[in-house]
Amino acid sequence: MDRVRKIIHAQAAYDKGCYGQGITTVVLDTGVYPHADLQGQILEFYDFVNRRKKPYDDCSHGTHVCGILCGSGKMSEGRFMGIAPRSRIISLKVLDKRGNGNIADVIQAIAWCITKKDEYKIRIMNISVGALAEQGDEKEKMLVQWVEKAWDAGIVVVVAAGNMGPKERSVTVPGNSKKVITVGACDDAETNLRQNKIAAHYSGRGPTMDCICKPDISAPGTNVISCTIPGKERFYARKSGTSMATPVVSGCIALLLSRCPDMENVEVKMRLRESVVDAGCPKQQQGWGRIDIAKMMDGI
Repeated sequence: MDRVRKIIHAQAAYDKGCYGQGITTVVLDTGVYPHADLQGQILEFYDFVNRRKKPYDDCSHGTHVCGILCGSGKMSEGRFMGIAPRSRIISLKVLDKRGNGNIADVIQAIAWCITKKDEYKIRIMNISVGALAEQGDEKEKMLVQWVEKAWDAGIVVVVAAGNMGPKERSVTVPGNSKKVITVGACDDAETNLRQNKIAAHYSGRGPTMDCICKPDISAPGTNVISCTIPGKERFYARKSGTSMATPVVSGCIALLLSRCPDMENVEVKMRLRESVVDAGCPKQQQGWGRIDIAKMMDGI
């Protein structure tokens, strides 16, 4: 995370006193382990898979995502601090211990977010979940409709482009929605020494089946070190994927909203579009470009 923060110039926000304070993000994933780096930041937890009450993560994916978004870096003396360390999260477990899930649970979780939006002051929804689009699939169409309902309710919905690249039309559902902010990885050509499950050039490429230009934006997502559950690694683990790039962007949005709390989701999207840098990748991979906090915070 120290590398990621430097690449996207996160210090520019911290210099303005913006650390994501006052901003709540809902994370739909495998759950969250109450890691020391997330102490005091887990506002709520709901389990749509096993109906357990206390926060847990039987996969580690969700904990890693949450650490990227808002980990304090306590156990690494700040080295692996997340992007918005003073923001808070609501963890909704929609994936099982293998990282698999069903669309019905994801839709139920999105509906929960819309209902609870005002109660918990939810501003951002992070979805590092996706399935390869199949033409005519009604459940997938429903999922896209529900993320767009969340967007229309005023929530900034940030979704992974998926790891099905590098072919065209490999952006996963619901990242194919024209409304939400879809995130690709701008560094998927980097050597991935410790994780062989994801091949090089993995980031989902556009256009979508409906010829929508996606992803919208990109961020670093390869070999990211963030929080993990107890096991082989004690506090941190290295993971790669657009699942890792997505909370980088969600964290950046939390920084922006902590500076401009009245900004609406459409304004957020336009601000991101205006403040990217060219990562040197094809447009169908990087979208508008790589997120850059220095440009995003300039003049505000």
